[in-house]
Amino acid sequence: MDVTLLFVSLAFLVVMQTIVPFIVKRTVVFGVTVPVEEVKNEELRRYKKTYAALTLSGSIIVIALAIWFMREETIMLAALFLPFVLLFLSLTLYFVFHMKVTKLKQEKSWFKNRKQVRVSELNLRLKDEMLPWVIYLIPVIITFGLLGFSVVNYAQFPDPIPTHWGPDGKPDAWTDKSYVSVLALPMVLLVLNGMFLGINELTKLSGIKLSARNVTASRARQLQLRKYSSWFLFFTAILVSILFTFLQFNTLYGDQIGDLVLVIVPLVFSILMFIGAVFLAIKVGKRDSDFELELIEDGKGDTINIDDDRYWKGGLIYFNRQDPSVFVEKRFGVGFTLNFARPLGYAIILGPLLLLLLIVAIL
Repeated sequence: MDVTLLFVSLAFLVVMQTIVPFIVKRTVVFGVTVPVEEVKNEELRRYKKTYAALTLSGSIIVIALAIWFMREETIMLAALFLPFVLLFLSLTLYFVFHMKVTKLKQEKSWFKNRKQVRVSELNLRLKDEMLPWVIYLIPVIITFGLLGFSVVNYAQFPDPIPTHWGPDGKPDAWTDKSYVSVLALPMVLLVLNGMFLGINELTKLSGIKLSARNVTASRARQLQLRKYSSWFLFFTAILVSILFTFLQFNTLYGDQIGDLVLVIVPLVFSILMFIGAVFLAIKVGKRDSDFELELIEDGKGDTINIDDDRYWKGGLIYFNRQDPSVFVEKRFGVGFTLNFARPLGYAIILGPLLLLLLIVAIL
């Protein structure tokens, strides 16, 4: 069962990394902005297919080698390092094709001598369907309920408190019982739910960028992306709250919970997260598949969407002091990423991480 859980998780990771070029918006190819009339460029299509084929085949080879050399005592080591190996493989291939698309763009001079414009609609926010902040209080309330439950039942918790579980579902590390150790898990959950709330609100305040040559399609896509990203974030917050609640109950009632349940619950969590991510990709991608190119029939036209590649480091890291948005749409993947030029974003992301490290250090 331990091996099954590991390889099901790896399969999810491989599938997502393989299909990424086909679910991002089509005017960005491997982190490079391309004109709307080039989205069907045969060379760009070939790059995407080659990346997918190499990512899939390379990942299969890595996993096959891991199976060949894996022993029961190395399952934990494989669980720790295999995801990083697979991500390194896909990221390496991404940069290879990022450079190829950049070179092609320069050779073809797609943006040369063309008027670049930025399009916005002042009333578009009125149509935004992102979830309101009050909805995110639901997982917060769950967390406070878990905190209260833990305080009331403090005397029933074991001493010492388990802090880590091995691949067999059995605890393999402990710490002395105290209110800090008993409440550590709910406090971590509270920090995470606060982060989810902050990300949703800052994303809601971020700008909505439209394409100059396909305003209708880009407007629909942006609204879909924001709506379903908000729902996915809330879905994640609820699932994480349920998982942490289960883990806290396991600490208290570990003798009454079977080993099989300890393996199945994280597996179900992973499957549901994967389903949610696929649903998000399909809903946003489906809207992009309805992409009607608003082009001048007899030529490319002089007006084109602004080329902001200079603000994207490697097509992955966004740094733009002129953009007030804290979160912007990812260029490789579905969802949002941080504008690293906005200090508030660091507070939302790094603040919770520092709090988590503090809790771990105290334990």
